[in-house]
Amino acid sequence: LVLAGCGLLGLAAGAVGCFALLRGRALVADAVGHAALPGVALGALAAAALGLEARSLPPLLLGAAATGLLGVLAMQALGRTGRIREDAAIAVVLSAFYAAGVALLSVVQAVPEAAQAGLARFILGQAAALRAADAWLAGGIALACLAACLALFRPLASACFDAEFARAQGLRVALLDMALLGLLVLVCVAGLQAVGLILVVALIVLPPASARLWAARLPGMLALSAAFGAACGIAGAAASAVWPDLPTGAGVVLAGGLLLGLSMLAGPEAPLRLRRHVAVAGA
Repeated sequence: LVLAGCGLLGLAAGAVGCFALLRGRALVADAVGHAALPGVALGALAAAALGLEARSLPPLLLGAAATGLLGVLAMQALGRTGRIREDAAIAVVLSAFYAAGVALLSVVQAVPEAAQAGLARFILGQAAALRAADAWLAGGIALACLAACLALFRPLASACFDAEFARAQGLRVALLDMALLGLLVLVCVAGLQAVGLILVVALIVLPPASARLWAARLPGMLALSAAFGAACGIAGAAASAVWPDLPTGAGVVLAGGLLLGLSMLAGPEAPLRLRRHVAVAGA
């Protein structure tokens, strides 16, 4: 069940990441993951105050989603000033929210009921700690994200490749960007316990980057990215189960990095690229 949940998570992350990569929003996922940490801590404190089980996942994910969305809104607000570039806005949100999360973790450790939540597994991920209900919840969120990607395929494709043309066709590109950012938040939140908030960006970026080296058209790239994401999620969860000391996030990143390296060496353009490098070296 855990493997199936991680596979569904990778499937959705690959699909959403495909559009995020083409739209130039890949680093936003990293900021969202870090911005989720204070929400996880606040969720644990809220669960303790309400007398709920410390490991209850819904309040932790709700808190993560809330601060993740707040981080997205903060990035957009900084970008609208016209004086702060997007990369700087991402860096500000990432560092500020992560610092707030680290500070809140010290507060959580001082509350006996909340300290039992085991929030450390949200940093690097540990699929072995997933319970059946947690896996069902993460898989359900992932399926919802995948369905939304398929439903918005044509509008998102138009916005990714030619935003001005999309506006001329009457599409609300700003609304589509918000929808894409919302999907990124959901995928990051769903993957917190399995992959971890620091490395969840790898599950969103590495599969579409690998697929881009194989496919020349968006439908093929989307299918390959989803399949690669599922494979990375399953490989990371399996490695974490075999070696319990290995965080799932690290296993996912290693699997994704290996996949990207193989794609660079064996992709359709690899022989031509290698021949070009050999020719340049000989000259």
